[in-house]
Amino acid sequence: MAYARGLAMASLLLAFSNESAARDVADRLRALLAGTGFADPGQTDCRALVQDFAAHAPRQVLLCATRSEDEPALLDALKPWQGSPPCALSFIGSCAPEAPATWVERGVQGWTTLDGLDAARLTSLLAEAEARWQRELALRTEMDALRTRLDDRKWIDRAKGMLMSARAIGEDEAFGLLRNAAMHANLRLGEVSRSVLEAAQWAEAINRAGQLRMLSQRLARLAAQDLAGIDARRARVLRKESVQRVQSNLDYLDGLSLDASAAQGLGNVRSAWQGLSTALGERLASDGLADLDQRADALLRSAELLADALEASGARRALRIVNICGRQRMRAQRVAKDALLASVLGQGAAQARLAPTMDEFEAALLELEQAPLSTSEIRATLAQARDEWLLLLGGIRNADSSEGRMALVRASEALLLRFDRLTDAYEHSLQVIMS
Repeated sequence: MAYARGLAMASLLLAFSNESAARDVADRLRALLAGTGFADPGQTDCRALVQDFAAHAPRQVLLCATRSEDEPALLDALKPWQGSPPCALSFIGSCAPEAPATWVERGVQGWTTLDGLDAARLTSLLAEAEARWQRELALRTEMDALRTRLDDRKWIDRAKGMLMSARAIGEDEAFGLLRNAAMHANLRLGEVSRSVLEAAQWAEAINRAGQLRMLSQRLARLAAQDLAGIDARRARVLRKESVQRVQSNLDYLDGLSLDASAAQGLGNVRSAWQGLSTALGERLASDGLADLDQRADALLRSAELLADALEASGARRALRIVNICGRQRMRAQRVAKDALLASVLGQGAAQARLAPTMDEFEAALLELEQAPLSTSEIRATLAQARDEWLLLLGGIRNADSSEGRMALVRASEALLLRFDRLTDAYEHSLQVIMS
Protein backbone atom coordinates (compact mmCIF):
# COMPACT_ATOMS: atom_id res chain seq x y z
CA MET A 1 0.00 0.00 0.00
CA ALA A 2 3.04 2.26 0.36
CA TYR A 3 3.02 3.13 -3.36
CA ALA A 4 -0.73 2.84 -4.06
CA ARG A 5 -1.83 5.74 -6.24
CA GLY A 6 -4.82 7.09 -8.07
CA LEU A 7 -7.27 5.08 -5.97
CA ALA A 8 -9.76 7.75 -4.95
CA MET A 9 -11.41 8.12 -8.37
CA ALA A 10 -10.13 4.99 -10.15
CA SER A 11 -12.58 2.61 -11.80
CA LEU A 12 -9.76 0.13 -12.40
CA LEU A 13 -7.11 -1.05 -9.96
CA LEU A 14 -3.82 -2.46 -11.26
CA ALA A 15 -2.36 -5.06 -8.88
CA PHE A 16 1.28 -6.13 -9.18
CA SER A 17 3.30 -8.74 -7.36
CA ASN A 18 5.94 -6.17 -6.39
CA GLU A 19 7.13 -2.64 -7.12
CA SER A 20 9.75 -3.63 -9.68
CA ALA A 21 7.10 -5.52 -11.70
CA ALA A 22 4.93 -2.41 -11.66
CA ARG A 23 7.68 -0.19 -13.06
CA ASP A 24 8.06 -2.45 -16.10
CA VAL A 25 4.38 -2.54 -17.10
CA ALA A 26 2.30 0.21 -15.41
CA ASP A 27 3.13 3.05 -17.80
CA ARG A 28 2.50 0.84 -20.82
CA LEU A 29 -0.95 -0.18 -19.53
CA ARG A 30 -1.87 3.42 -18.75
CA ALA A 31 -0.99 4.43 -22.25
CA LEU A 32 -3.19 1.68 -23.69
CA LEU A 33 -6.10 2.70 -21.45
CA ALA A 34 -5.93 6.40 -22.30
CA GLY A 35 -9.24 7.59 -23.72
CA THR A 36 -11.19 4.58 -22.41
CA GLY A 37 -13.53 4.31 -19.43
CA PHE A 38 -10.58 2.98 -17.44
CA ALA A 39 -8.20 5.90 -17.97
CA ASP A 40 -5.82 6.76 -15.09
CA PRO A 41 -6.17 3.47 -13.15
CA GLY A 42 -5.13 3.13 -9.52
CA GLN A 43 -2.20 0.97 -8.54
CA THR A 44 -1.28 -1.29 -5.64
CA ASP A 45 0.70 -4.42 -4.84
CA CYS A 46 -0.77 -7.80 -4.02
CA ARG A 47 -0.05 -7.49 -0.29
CA ALA A 48 -2.43 -4.51 -0.04
CA LEU A 49 -4.94 -5.55 -2.69
CA VAL A 50 -7.85 -6.51 -0.44
CA GLN A 51 -7.40 -3.51 1.87
CA ASP A 52 -7.11 -1.02 -1.00
CA PHE A 53 -10.15 -2.49 -2.71
CA ALA A 54 -12.23 -2.22 0.48
CA ALA A 55 -11.14 1.39 0.96
CA HIS A 56 -11.81 2.61 -2.59
CA ALA A 57 -14.12 0.06 -4.30
CA PRO A 58 -12.89 0.23 -7.94
CA ARG A 59 -15.11 -1.32 -10.62
CA GLN A 60 -12.50 -3.87 -11.73
CA VAL A 61 -9.11 -5.29 -10.78
CA LEU A 62 -6.44 -6.13 -13.35
CA LEU A 63 -3.76 -8.51 -12.03
CA CYS A 64 -0.37 -8.10 -13.68
CA ALA A 65 2.58 -10.52 -13.69
CA THR A 66 5.69 -9.86 -15.78
CA ARG A 67 7.16 -13.28 -14.85
CA SER A 68 5.55 -16.66 -14.23
CA GLU A 69 7.15 -16.77 -10.77
CA ASP A 70 5.00 -13.74 -9.81
CA GLU A 71 1.77 -15.73 -10.15
CA PRO A 72 1.73 -17.46 -6.71
CA ALA A 73 1.83 -14.11 -4.89
CA LEU A 74 -1.10 -12.80 -6.92
CA LEU A 75 -3.10 -15.99 -6.35
CA ASP A 76 -2.46 -15.78 -2.61
CA ALA A 77 -3.72 -12.19 -2.61
CA LEU A 78 -7.11 -13.43 -3.88
CA LYS A 79 -7.62 -16.05 -1.15
CA PRO A 80 -9.58 -13.77 1.24
CA TRP A 81 -12.35 -13.47 -1.36
CA GLN A 82 -12.76 -17.28 -1.42
CA GLY A 83 -13.56 -17.48 -5.13
CA SER A 84 -16.32 -14.82 -4.98
CA PRO A 85 -14.55 -11.51 -5.66
CA PRO A 86 -16.50 -8.27 -5.18
CA CYS A 87 -15.76 -7.13 -8.75
CA ALA A 88 -14.55 -8.41 -12.11
CA LEU A 89 -10.99 -9.81 -12.10
CA SER A 90 -8.77 -10.21 -15.13
CA PHE A 91 -5.12 -11.18 -15.54
CA ILE A 92 -2.27 -10.12 -17.81
CA GLY A 93 0.93 -12.12 -17.69
CA SER A 94 4.11 -12.84 -19.57
CA CYS A 95 2.36 -16.00 -20.72
CA ALA A 96 -0.93 -17.82 -20.17
CA PRO A 97 -1.50 -18.93 -16.54
CA GLU A 98 0.33 -22.13 -15.70
CA ALA A 99 -2.71 -23.48 -13.82
CA PRO A 100 -5.84 -21.95 -15.43
CA ALA A 101 -8.26 -23.93 -13.21
CA THR A 102 -6.69 -22.40 -10.10
CA TRP A 103 -7.20 -18.88 -11.46
CA VAL A 104 -10.84 -19.67 -12.26
CA GLU A 105 -11.34 -21.02 -8.73
CA ARG A 106 -10.03 -17.71 -7.39
CA GLY A 107 -12.68 -15.86 -9.42
CA VAL A 108 -10.61 -14.57 -12.37
CA GLN A 109 -12.90 -14.16 -15.41
CA GLY A 110 -10.35 -13.67 -18.20
CA TRP A 111 -6.66 -13.41 -19.08
CA THR A 112 -4.29 -12.52 -21.88
CA THR A 113 -0.55 -12.09 -22.42
CA LEU A 114 1.58 -8.98 -22.54
CA ASP A 115 3.06 -10.07 -25.86
CA GLY A 116 1.41 -8.03 -28.62
CA LEU A 117 -1.07 -6.43 -26.23
CA ASP A 118 -2.87 -3.41 -27.71
CA ALA A 119 -5.66 -1.11 -26.58
CA ALA A 120 -8.41 -3.05 -28.37
CA ARG A 121 -7.39 -6.35 -26.85
CA LEU A 122 -7.06 -4.85 -23.39
CA THR A 123 -10.48 -3.11 -23.40
CA SER A 124 -12.05 -6.26 -24.82
CA LEU A 125 -10.53 -8.29 -21.97
CA LEU A 126 -11.94 -5.90 -19.37
CA ALA A 127 -15.39 -5.84 -21.01
CA GLU A 128 -15.58 -9.64 -21.20
CA ALA A 129 -14.46 -9.98 -17.56
CA GLU A 130 -17.16 -7.50 -16.50
CA ALA A 131 -19.86 -9.38 -18.41
CA ARG A 132 -18.82 -12.75 -16.96
CA TRP A 133 -18.64 -11.35 -13.44
CA GLN A 134 -22.11 -9.81 -13.72
CA ARG A 135 -23.55 -13.14 -14.85
CA GLU A 136 -21.78 -15.03 -12.03
CA LEU A 137 -23.05 -12.43 -9.56
CA ALA A 138 -26.63 -12.93 -10.77
CA LEU A 139 -26.26 -16.71 -10.47
CA ARG A 140 -24.75 -16.44 -6.98
CA THR A 141 -27.52 -14.09 -5.88
CA GLU A 142 -30.16 -16.47 -7.18
CA MET A 143 -28.44 -19.43 -5.50
CA ASP A 144 -28.16 -17.55 -2.19
CA ALA A 145 -31.84 -16.68 -2.33
CA LEU A 146 -32.71 -20.32 -2.99
CA ARG A 147 -30.54 -21.47 -0.09
CA THR A 148 -32.18 -18.90 2.15
CA ARG A 149 -35.66 -20.12 1.19
CA LEU A 150 -34.69 -23.74 1.81
CA ASP A 151 -33.09 -22.81 5.12
CA ASP A 152 -36.16 -20.79 6.11
CA ARG A 153 -38.40 -23.74 5.25
CA LYS A 154 -36.40 -25.94 7.61
CA TRP A 155 -36.66 -23.44 10.50
CA ILE A 156 -40.37 -22.80 9.83
CA ASP A 157 -41.22 -26.52 9.89
CA ARG A 158 -39.27 -27.04 13.12
CA ALA A 159 -40.82 -23.99 14.77
CA LYS A 160 -44.32 -25.08 13.76
CA GLY A 161 -43.71 -28.54 15.21
CA MET A 162 -42.40 -27.08 18.45
CA LEU A 163 -45.38 -24.75 18.82
CA MET A 164 -47.84 -27.53 18.01
CA SER A 165 -46.28 -29.73 20.69
CA ALA A 166 -45.84 -27.02 23.33
CA ARG A 167 -49.24 -25.41 22.89
CA ALA A 168 -51.31 -28.40 21.70
CA ILE A 169 -52.45 -26.48 18.61
CA GLY A 170 -52.84 -27.37 14.94
CA GLU A 171 -50.43 -26.67 12.09
CA ASP A 172 -52.46 -23.76 10.68
CA GLU A 173 -52.64 -22.01 14.04
CA ALA A 174 -48.91 -22.51 14.63
CA PHE A 175 -48.10 -21.08 11.20
CA GLY A 176 -50.43 -18.15 11.88
CA LEU A 177 -48.55 -17.31 15.08
CA LEU A 178 -45.23 -17.31 13.24
CA ARG A 179 -46.58 -15.27 10.33
CA ASN A 180 -48.12 -12.63 12.62
CA ALA A 181 -44.91 -12.38 14.63
CA ALA A 182 -42.88 -11.93 11.42
CA MET A 183 -45.21 -9.16 10.23
CA HIS A 184 -45.09 -7.45 13.64
CA ALA A 185 -41.27 -7.60 13.82
CA ASN A 186 -40.77 -6.85 10.10
CA LEU A 187 -38.58 -9.94 9.75
CA ARG A 188 -38.52 -12.91 7.42
CA LEU A 189 -40.64 -15.84 8.56
CA GLY A 190 -37.49 -17.98 8.71
CA GLU A 191 -35.74 -15.47 10.97
CA VAL A 192 -38.67 -15.41 13.38
CA SER A 193 -38.89 -19.22 13.33
CA ARG A 194 -35.21 -19.56 14.18
CA SER A 195 -35.59 -17.02 16.99
CA VAL A 196 -38.58 -18.94 18.36
CA LEU A 197 -36.58 -22.19 18.45
CA GLU A 198 -33.64 -20.45 20.11
CA ALA A 199 -35.94 -18.92 22.75
CA ALA A 200 -37.43 -22.34 23.46
CA GLN A 201 -33.96 -23.86 23.74
CA TRP A 202 -32.76 -21.18 26.18
CA ALA A 203 -35.95 -21.52 28.24
CA GLU A 204 -35.43 -25.28 28.55
CA ALA A 205 -31.75 -24.78 29.39
CA ILE A 206 -32.67 -22.38 32.22
CA ASN A 207 -35.30 -24.85 33.43
CA ARG A 208 -32.71 -27.65 33.45
CA ALA A 209 -30.14 -25.57 35.31
CA GLY A 210 -32.89 -24.61 37.77
CA GLN A 211 -33.62 -28.28 38.35
CA LEU A 212 -29.99 -28.76 39.36
CA ARG A 213 -30.43 -26.07 42.03
CA MET A 214 -33.49 -27.82 43.35
CA LEU A 215 -31.96 -31.30 43.22
CA SER A 216 -28.96 -30.19 45.28
CA GLN A 217 -31.31 -29.28 48.14
CA ARG A 218 -33.64 -32.19 47.59
CA LEU A 219 -30.79 -34.69 47.88
CA ALA A 220 -29.63 -33.11 51.15
CA ARG A 221 -33.21 -33.08 52.43
CA LEU A 222 -33.69 -36.75 51.51
CA ALA A 223 -30.47 -37.65 53.32
CA ALA A 224 -31.71 -35.89 56.46
CA GLN A 225 -35.14 -37.49 56.04
CA ASP A 226 -33.57 -40.96 55.71
CA LEU A 227 -31.36 -40.42 58.75
CA ALA A 228 -34.35 -39.25 60.81
CA GLY A 229 -36.35 -42.33 59.78
CA ILE A 230 -39.10 -40.28 58.12
CA ASP A 231 -40.50 -42.51 55.37
CA ALA A 232 -36.93 -43.72 54.86
CA ARG A 233 -37.71 -46.26 52.16
CA ARG A 234 -39.43 -43.65 50.02
CA ALA A 235 -36.53 -41.25 50.66
CA ARG A 236 -34.03 -43.77 49.23
CA VAL A 237 -36.19 -44.31 46.12
CA LEU A 238 -36.42 -40.55 45.55
CA ARG A 239 -32.67 -40.14 46.09
CA LYS A 240 -31.93 -42.63 43.30
CA GLU A 241 -34.42 -40.87 41.03
CA SER A 242 -32.88 -37.47 41.85
CA VAL A 243 -29.34 -38.65 41.05
CA GLN A 244 -30.55 -39.89 37.66
CA ARG A 245 -32.29 -36.58 37.06
CA VAL A 246 -29.09 -34.64 37.82
CA GLN A 247 -27.18 -36.72 35.27
CA SER A 248 -29.91 -36.33 32.66
CA ASN A 249 -29.86 -32.54 33.02
CA LEU A 250 -26.07 -32.39 32.84
CA ASP A 251 -26.09 -34.50 29.67
CA TYR A 252 -28.68 -32.19 28.10
CA LEU A 253 -26.72 -29.05 28.95
CA ASP A 254 -23.52 -30.66 27.64
CA GLY A 255 -25.16 -30.96 24.23
CA LEU A 256 -25.81 -27.22 23.88
CA SER A 257 -23.60 -24.66 22.14
CA LEU A 258 -22.82 -22.49 25.16
CA ASP A 259 -20.87 -19.24 25.26
CA ALA A 260 -17.69 -19.02 27.33
CA SER A 261 -19.44 -17.85 30.51
CA ALA A 262 -22.10 -20.57 30.44
CA ALA A 263 -19.56 -23.25 29.48
CA GLN A 264 -17.39 -22.32 32.45
CA GLY A 265 -20.48 -22.33 34.68
CA LEU A 266 -21.38 -25.83 33.50
CA GLY A 267 -17.85 -26.99 34.26
CA ASN A 268 -18.16 -25.62 37.81
CA VAL A 269 -21.50 -27.42 38.21
CA ARG A 270 -19.91 -30.70 37.16
CA SER A 271 -17.10 -30.24 39.70
CA ALA A 272 -19.60 -29.47 42.47
CA TRP A 273 -21.72 -32.46 41.51
CA GLN A 274 -18.65 -34.70 41.69
CA GLY A 275 -18.17 -33.64 45.31
CA LEU A 276 -21.81 -34.19 46.28
CA SER A 277 -21.99 -37.49 44.41
CA THR A 278 -18.98 -38.75 46.35
CA ALA A 279 -20.62 -37.81 49.67
CA LEU A 280 -23.87 -39.49 48.65
CA GLY A 281 -21.99 -42.72 47.95
CA GLU A 282 -20.64 -42.91 51.49
CA ARG A 283 -22.44 -44.56 54.41
CA LEU A 284 -24.87 -42.08 55.93
CA ALA A 285 -24.18 -40.94 59.50
CA SER A 286 -25.07 -37.90 61.57
CA ASP A 287 -21.52 -36.55 61.62
CA GLY A 288 -21.35 -36.67 57.82
CA LEU A 289 -24.63 -34.90 57.16
CA ALA A 290 -23.19 -31.42 57.67
CA ASP A 291 -20.45 -32.10 55.11
CA LEU A 292 -23.00 -33.46 52.63
CA ASP A 293 -25.10 -30.32 53.15
CA GLN A 294 -22.09 -28.10 52.41
CA ARG A 295 -21.43 -29.99 49.19
CA ALA A 296 -25.10 -29.64 48.25
CA ASP A 297 -24.86 -25.89 48.81
CA ALA A 298 -21.75 -25.77 46.59
CA LEU A 299 -23.79 -27.39 43.81
CA LEU A 300 -26.62 -24.95 44.50
CA ARG A 301 -24.32 -21.92 44.13
CA SER A 302 -22.72 -23.15 40.91
CA ALA A 303 -26.11 -24.10 39.40
CA GLU A 304 -27.47 -20.66 40.35
CA LEU A 305 -24.62 -18.97 38.49
CA LEU A 306 -25.15 -21.25 35.50
CA ALA A 307 -28.87 -20.42 35.33
CA ASP A 308 -28.09 -16.69 35.45
CA ALA A 309 -25.46 -17.08 32.70
CA LEU A 310 -27.97 -18.94 30.53
CA GLU A 311 -30.57 -16.23 31.11
CA ALA A 312 -28.04 -13.60 30.02
CA SER A 313 -27.05 -15.68 26.98
CA GLY A 314 -30.67 -15.94 25.87
CA ALA A 315 -30.93 -12.12 26.00
CA ARG A 316 -34.74 -12.23 26.34
CA ARG A 317 -36.47 -10.54 29.24
CA ALA A 318 -39.29 -13.08 29.22
CA LEU A 319 -36.82 -15.85 30.15
CA ARG A 320 -36.47 -14.28 33.61
CA ILE A 321 -39.86 -15.63 34.64
CA VAL A 322 -38.67 -19.19 33.92
CA ASN A 323 -35.67 -18.62 36.18
CA ILE A 324 -37.76 -17.10 38.98
CA CYS A 325 -40.29 -19.93 38.94
CA GLY A 326 -37.60 -22.62 38.75
CA ARG A 327 -35.87 -21.11 41.77
CA GLN A 328 -39.02 -21.68 43.85
CA ARG A 329 -38.52 -25.46 43.53
CA MET A 330 -35.13 -25.10 45.13
CA ARG A 331 -36.42 -22.87 47.94
CA ALA A 332 -39.17 -25.33 48.84
CA GLN A 333 -36.58 -28.08 49.16
CA ARG A 334 -34.12 -25.85 51.01
CA VAL A 335 -36.70 -24.80 53.60
CA ALA A 336 -37.72 -28.42 54.23
CA LYS A 337 -34.07 -29.52 54.42
CA ASP A 338 -33.10 -26.79 56.90
CA ALA A 339 -36.17 -27.47 59.04
CA LEU A 340 -35.17 -31.15 59.27
CA LEU A 341 -31.52 -30.38 59.99
CA ALA A 342 -32.56 -27.95 62.72
CA SER A 343 -35.05 -30.31 64.36
CA VAL A 344 -33.18 -33.61 63.95
CA LEU A 345 -29.58 -32.49 64.48
CA GLY A 346 -30.15 -29.17 66.23
CA GLN A 347 -28.08 -27.30 63.64
CA GLY A 348 -28.17 -23.60 64.49
CA ALA A 349 -26.97 -22.58 61.02
CA ALA A 350 -29.85 -24.41 59.40
CA GLN A 351 -32.30 -22.73 61.78
CA ALA A 352 -30.83 -19.31 60.91
CA ARG A 353 -31.29 -19.93 57.18
CA LEU A 354 -34.99 -20.71 57.49
CA ALA A 355 -36.40 -17.20 57.85
CA PRO A 356 -34.48 -15.59 54.93
CA THR A 357 -35.37 -18.46 52.58
CA MET A 358 -39.02 -18.31 53.61
CA ASP A 359 -39.06 -14.55 52.96
CA GLU A 360 -37.49 -15.09 49.51
CA PHE A 361 -40.10 -17.74 48.69
CA GLU A 362 -42.96 -15.44 49.73
CA ALA A 363 -41.58 -12.50 47.70
CA ALA A 364 -41.10 -14.61 44.57
CA LEU A 365 -44.53 -16.22 44.93
CA LEU A 366 -46.10 -12.76 45.13
CA GLU A 367 -44.14 -11.63 42.04
CA LEU A 368 -45.37 -14.67 40.09
CA GLU A 369 -48.96 -14.03 41.21
CA GLN A 370 -48.73 -10.42 39.99
CA ALA A 371 -46.80 -11.09 36.76
CA PRO A 372 -48.66 -10.25 33.52
CA LEU A 373 -47.18 -13.38 31.98
CA SER A 374 -50.02 -15.69 33.07
CA THR A 375 -52.86 -17.97 31.94
CA SER A 376 -55.85 -19.44 33.72
CA GLU A 377 -53.90 -22.69 34.12
CA ILE A 378 -50.92 -20.85 35.65
CA ARG A 379 -53.13 -18.86 38.02
CA ALA A 380 -54.88 -22.01 39.23
CA THR A 381 -51.57 -23.80 39.82
CA LEU A 382 -50.19 -20.78 41.70
CA ALA A 383 -53.23 -20.85 43.99
CA GLN A 384 -52.61 -24.54 44.70
CA ALA A 385 -48.95 -23.81 45.33
CA ARG A 386 -49.82 -21.18 47.90
CA ASP A 387 -52.08 -23.66 49.74
CA GLU A 388 -49.26 -26.22 49.82
CA TRP A 389 -46.80 -23.57 50.97
CA LEU A 390 -49.07 -22.91 53.96
CA LEU A 391 -49.05 -26.66 54.71
CA LEU A 392 -45.23 -26.63 54.58
CA LEU A 393 -45.12 -23.70 57.00
CA GLY A 394 -47.41 -25.64 59.34
CA GLY A 395 -45.03 -28.60 59.16
CA ILE A 396 -42.08 -26.34 60.03
CA ARG A 397 -43.88 -24.97 63.07
CA ASN A 398 -44.47 -28.56 64.28
CA ALA A 399 -41.12 -29.99 63.15
CA ASP A 400 -40.38 -31.29 66.65
CA SER A 401 -43.12 -33.89 66.17
CA SER A 402 -43.12 -36.84 63.80
CA GLU A 403 -46.44 -35.65 62.34
CA GLY A 404 -45.02 -32.19 61.65
CA ARG A 405 -41.93 -33.62 59.98
CA MET A 406 -44.03 -35.89 57.80
CA ALA A 407 -46.23 -32.93 56.88
CA LEU A 408 -43.31 -30.77 55.79
CA VAL A 409 -41.78 -33.64 53.76
CA ARG A 410 -45.05 -34.23 51.93
CA ALA A 411 -45.67 -30.52 51.36
CA SER A 412 -42.16 -29.99 49.98
CA GLU A 413 -42.68 -32.80 47.45
CA ALA A 414 -46.10 -31.41 46.52
CA LEU A 415 -44.58 -27.94 46.01
CA LEU A 416 -41.86 -29.45 43.87
CA LEU A 417 -44.47 -31.00 41.58
CA ARG A 418 -46.45 -27.75 41.43
CA PHE A 419 -43.46 -25.61 40.54
CA ASP A 420 -42.17 -28.21 38.09
CA ARG A 421 -45.52 -27.89 36.34
CA LEU A 422 -45.46 -24.08 36.59
CA THR A 423 -41.92 -23.81 35.23
CA ASP A 424 -42.87 -26.03 32.29
CA ALA A 425 -45.95 -23.86 31.71
CA TYR A 426 -43.85 -20.69 31.65
CA GLU A 427 -41.23 -22.38 29.48
CA HIS A 428 -43.89 -23.28 26.90
CA SER A 429 -45.94 -20.09 27.19
CA LEU A 430 -46.35 -18.04 24.02
CA GLN A 431 -44.90 -14.97 25.70
CA VAL A 432 -41.61 -16.77 26.36
CA ILE A 433 -41.49 -18.71 23.09
CA MET A 434 -42.40 -15.68 20.95
CA SER A 435 -40.35 -13.17 22.96
